[in-house]
Amino acid sequence: MRTSKYLKDNVMKTISSRQNPTIKQLHQLAHSASERRKQQQTVLDGIHLLQGALQHGIALELVCVSEQGLQHPEIQDLIARVEAEYPCLLLTDSVFDYISPTDSPAGVLAVINMPTPTEMSVPTRSCILLESVQDAGNLGTIMRTAVAAGINDLVLSTGCASVWSPRVLRAGMGAHFVMRIQEKSDLSQVIQAYNGQVLATGLELAQSLYDLDLTQPTAWLFGNEGQGLSASLLCLAHQRVIIPMADGIESLNVGAAVAVCLFEQRRQLLHLSA
Repeated sequence: MRTSKYLKDNVMKTISSRQNPTIKQLHQLAHSASERRKQQQTVLDGIHLLQGALQHGIALELVCVSEQGLQHPEIQDLIARVEAEYPCLLLTDSVFDYISPTDSPAGVLAVINMPTPTEMSVPTRSCILLESVQDAGNLGTIMRTAVAAGINDLVLSTGCASVWSPRVLRAGMGAHFVMRIQEKSDLSQVIQAYNGQVLATGLELAQSLYDLDLTQPTAWLFGNEGQGLSASLLCLAHQRVIIPMADGIESLNVGAAVAVCLFEQRRQLLHLSA
């Protein structure tokens, strides 16, 4: 294990009290959705998220590293890279744990400004439309899966988890930095204006996923973890889709269903281009 020159030379300001005003603000940002909306800032937790942000030109408003985290060679290298450009703070482990938005602190986090909301635009390529998906882990996983499958447009209704919450960001593993994201959208308007097929998973009047032509622009419509899609949106889908499963299994978690659907589409597109 390398000895950190930052600890030895005391390059960064060290904070050891939870009562420090900056620490209080960081704790609020990490744990309060209303504070994030008020400040229009959020928290990136973990080395890979910070690296992803830097790779895509996202400015870091503040970087915080724990004493233990700074013993990690990869985190040391990141601090060496950013300390000349962005303000950096060294926190005692207990203070870092206090502000961390997760139960397993990663040792380094940063504050970024949330993107300014843009006017609604209708995607022109394949996309995902989510209605009231409320679990942060599910939402982040869906985003990560979408990017891996080559889909970069995400439209969310009101009632979805906040896409820029630290937990969604961590589950998304950098997907936020490459996706076009629209929150609090009227999905019915998007569907009616979309120039492609709109598919929704369902049991009644459904066609097997593997019998569909998915090589054309497709809007994938998924609903709430417990209730599924509302009747008003389900009736707007051009086709209901069923994922063939073994007997006795009623349904998949929404994140798993998204993965199966998107990668079947990707399989068809790859076969088409082969």
